[in-house]
Amino acid sequence: MGNMLEDGSDWLEGQRKAHAASTVTYCRGVLSVEVEATIASTTFEVETAGGAIETVQSRDFLITTADLVLGGAEVLPERGDQIREIAGAKTFVYEVLAPGGEPPWRYSDDWRKTLRIHTKHVATE
Repeated sequence: MGNMLEDGSDWLEGQRKAHAASTVTYCRGVLSVEVEATIASTTFEVETAGGAIETVQSRDFLITTADLVLGGAEVLPERGDQIREIAGAKTFVYEVLAPGGEPPWRYSDDWRKTLRIHTKHVATE
């Protein structure tokens, strides 16, 4: 018998992709792949050099781990990769990164099937 929690997580992941996602393009250099992503956000608290605490919010993209395939191989996100999101006539470009030395991504579930990728808006085309 399988793990009921993992089975439930798989079902929820399928529902997320089917009903709460849109197509974005994940890019690393000249390589790219279209993936279904759910938009989310994460709020970070970062201490400045002067000791003040700043709140920074990233735009997050939830992507199925197995869908992130570049050059024929499944990859994990890297700082500096880009995600391109089309909205109407505009393309919003986001760079994979996180403030204050935080990792730019994390797994969103206990079975490492969904990536939560932190980004920052860097351009609008």
